[in-house]
Amino acid sequence: MRRMRALLAGMLVAGLWASPATAAEPSPRDIMEKNFYVTKIKHLVNDSTMTLINDKGQQRVRKTHSVNLLQPNGIDSKIMIRFLFPGDVEGTGYLQVQHYDGDDDMWIYLPALKKVRRLVANNKKDSFVGSDFSYGDVLQPVVDTYKHAILKSEPLDGEACWVIESVPASEQIKKDYGYAKKTSWIRKSNFMEKKVEYLDTGGRPLKTMVAPEVVEVDPANHKWWAMRREVKNHQTGHSTLLVFEGLDTKQPVREDFFTTRYLEREK
Repeated sequence: MRRMRALLAGMLVAGLWASPATAAEPSPRDIMEKNFYVTKIKHLVNDSTMTLINDKGQQRVRKTHSVNLLQPNGIDSKIMIRFLFPGDVEGTGYLQVQHYDGDDDMWIYLPALKKVRRLVANNKKDSFVGSDFSYGDVLQPVVDTYKHAILKSEPLDGEACWVIESVPASEQIKKDYGYAKKTSWIRKSNFMEKKVEYLDTGGRPLKTMVAPEVVEVDPANHKWWAMRREVKNHQTGHSTLLVFEGLDTKQPVREDFFTTRYLEREK
């Protein structure tokens, strides 16, 4: 009996020590779902500076003003981006309304044409106003646009990350977004991406995005934002640096910002 009690006690202690080590990690879909929702801020107003750098190191600087509104379902966002500088893009506007159960509505206003043009699903792979971001990169697609798998866990620049491989859920999504695969380094501390590597539809390295600086812009709801994003296109040598300034999560955003009529206003 004494020997049996000692054996049971030993098994209990061993179990207590083993429990933390064998605790299940979140699934890859859970990680990417948290990554999706961590930037879903109720309303956000901000300015940004976009610097385009060609393969010779020459730079072009653009200034924008954006408003972002989370829709009542807590999933879909609306965003309106207005270019303020320089003169050749001043007044250009972009409007996107997400639909988790269908294609997003996307429009662009070009001052030279004095008209709004509706974009279609296969425009998502196109360059966003000459940058290394695509239209499909402006708002993060819903989680099940891709199928996800955990490759490993590893530190990146001193931050613990999950490395997640994401492949399009269908051939049509692959064609529309222009990516055969994305590999993301997701911070374990806050579920924000730290780096994303993209392959084109032929499986060749296309571009790498890094987000070295993130801030908790809504601590009460644990919402975060990348203050700086850098994208390098490996096929063209072109790169884009996007820096956000003056983020405001307190200022209410009106629904009428997100109409084609408002988009046509150049100021």
